[in-house]
Amino acid sequence: MSSEWDLAHLGELTVNLDTRRKPVKEADRKPGPYPYYGASGIVDYVDGFLFEGEHLLIAEDGENLKTRQTPFAFIADGKFWVNNHAHIVTGNERASTRFLQYALLATDISAYLTGAVMPKLTQGNLKRIEVPCPPINVQNQIVGILGGLDDRITLLRETNATLEAIAQALFKSWFVDFDPVRAKMEGRAPEGMDQATAALFPDALEESELEWVPKGWRMSHLADLTSTHHGSIQTGPFGSQLHASDYVDSGVPVVMPKDIKDRRVMTDSVARVSQENADRLSRHKLIAGDIVFSRRGDVERHALITQREAGWLCGTGCLLLRPGKSWRSSTFLSMALDSAQARTWLVQHAVGATMPNINTGILGSVPVLLPPDALLSAFEDVVSTTELQRSHNSSTAETLSTLRDTLLPRLISGQLRLSDAQVATEAAVGGALEA
Repeated sequence: MSSEWDLAHLGELTVNLDTRRKPVKEADRKPGPYPYYGASGIVDYVDGFLFEGEHLLIAEDGENLKTRQTPFAFIADGKFWVNNHAHIVTGNERASTRFLQYALLATDISAYLTGAVMPKLTQGNLKRIEVPCPPINVQNQIVGILGGLDDRITLLRETNATLEAIAQALFKSWFVDFDPVRAKMEGRAPEGMDQATAALFPDALEESELEWVPKGWRMSHLADLTSTHHGSIQTGPFGSQLHASDYVDSGVPVVMPKDIKDRRVMTDSVARVSQENADRLSRHKLIAGDIVFSRRGDVERHALITQREAGWLCGTGCLLLRPGKSWRSSTFLSMALDSAQARTWLVQHAVGATMPNINTGILGSVPVLLPPDALLSAFEDVVSTTELQRSHNSSTAETLSTLRDTLLPRLISGQLRLSDAQVATEAAVGGALEA
C-alpha cells in the first residue's frame, strides 16, 4: 500500500445537492415517518421526504462544529429531509460516499472554517477541503474494514437498547403497574414467573402517603435507605480538590455530568487523572452498585456504576449515592430513580434561578417505594444477567470504537497496509467475543 495517496479537493470528488435542501420552520415541524436532519443530526420529524438513498451530510454550522461532540460528517440513508444547516453530497465516479465520510472524519477542517463565535463551513470552503484519494477498489476495502467495525458497534448498542427495554418492562410490570398483585387480586396466577416468585407478591393494595401500593410495601426516602443499609450520599470533589491541570491523557477515568446518559457512563470524552491523584481522592472512588447523579443542570440524570467502572472517580459536579452493602438491588433503585415520577420530583425540588442544582439533602429526600427484600433479590436475580450482558457489550463496543479510531487515520492516509488492518480487526473482534 502507498503511504502517500494522491490528494484531491472534495469538490472534485462529490456531487453537491445543497440546492435541494428544504428549511422547515420550527412551528411547522410535526411527527412523521421520515427524519429531518440538520447540523446536529436528527432535529425532528416531518411528513414527506426530499432525499432517498445513501447521502453524506456535512455540518454547515452549529454547535457540533464548535464542540465536535457529534460527528460533523455522517451518512444518512433511506428517506429523509435536510435543512439548510447541513451540506449534502454524494461521491462521484472517483469516490465512494462512505469513504468520503471516513476521509473527512480523519481530516482537520479547522483551516476551512469561518466565524469567530460560531464556526461555519461554506460551500466554497467545503469544496476546497483536501482529502486522500486512493483508487476506488482500495476505498471500498477501507470502507469494508471501518464499516464492519461500525456495524458491530451499532449492533452492540442496539442489543443493549433491547436488553434495557426488556428490563424496564419487567420493572414497570412489577413495581409500577403492580401486574402480579392485580392478577392475584383477580384470582389469576401472575404471568411469566414461577410459583416461588409469585408468592412474594401480596394479593391486595393499600393506601399510602402518596398512592395505592401493594400491601406490606412501604414508602421511604433515599437518606433512610442509605442509613439502614450502611450506605452514604456525598458530593464529588470540588474545584479546589481537582483542577484542570490535574487531567491527563491516560489514567483513572473521572465521571462527570457530561458522561452520564441513559443510566450509564459514556466514555467517549471521559476525563482522566493520574493514579497519584486518584489515590489522593480515594473517598470518591466508585464501586459497583453506586449511582452517580448530575449535581447541576440536568439533575434528574444518573448513571448506575457497573464492575467496569469500579475504581474510577466520581467527578466534580456530581453526587455519589452508595446504597450500602446490605442493599439487595442497585438495578431496582436505579430504575426507580429513572422513573418519570422520581425525575419530576428532582427537577421540582432543585434550587437555583439560573441553573438547577441539587445537594445531598435534596437527593436524600427523594421518596422511594420499597418492596420486601426477598422480592428485591428475586428481581436482581432476573435482571443481573441482562445487566452483565449490557456491561460486556458496552466494553466490547468501546474496544471496537478505539480500534476504529486508531485505524481510521492510518488507513485513510495509506500508512497502514490493508492486510495488517484486517488482521488487527479480526483479532480484536475475536477477542471481544471470547471475553
